[in-house]
Amino acid sequence: MRILGIDYGERRIGLAISDELGIAAHGLPTLRNTAEADVLEALRRLIEERGVEEIVVGLPRNMDGSLGPQANQAMRFAETLKPLGRKVHLLDERLTTERARRTLSDAGISRDEQRRRVDRMAAQFILQAHLDSSRRLKSEEA
Repeated sequence: MRILGIDYGERRIGLAISDELGIAAHGLPTLRNTAEADVLEALRRLIEERGVEEIVVGLPRNMDGSLGPQANQAMRFAETLKPLGRKVHLLDERLTTERARRTLSDAGISRDEQRRRVDRMAAQFILQAHLDSSRRLKSEEA
């Protein structure tokens, strides 16, 4: 079962997809956040081509756990995905973008290249957290 991870942003939408076993998250090209209909069509095609069964959208909570404007935008975006016919999860993604920036910087990646990769890597972190959590829950149930 493949799962799509999304790091929603006003300008760019980072994407990642799981392997078929649901073990590892792999980055996909970032989408420009243009017209909503265009974004939904691109995601619909991706979902069909890759056999995606679930979607995880990062929910950028404030450090105190409250919901701010960015979290509200992410929740609204998650609602627009429901007509795609897949289960949509929201996952707390505090600091994933900062973690992605730090990882890329530590790897010696130039600032220009960091800007191109950061959303994809944040989506990978979001999806990997979901995959790891799902695996832990399944092992606890067994």
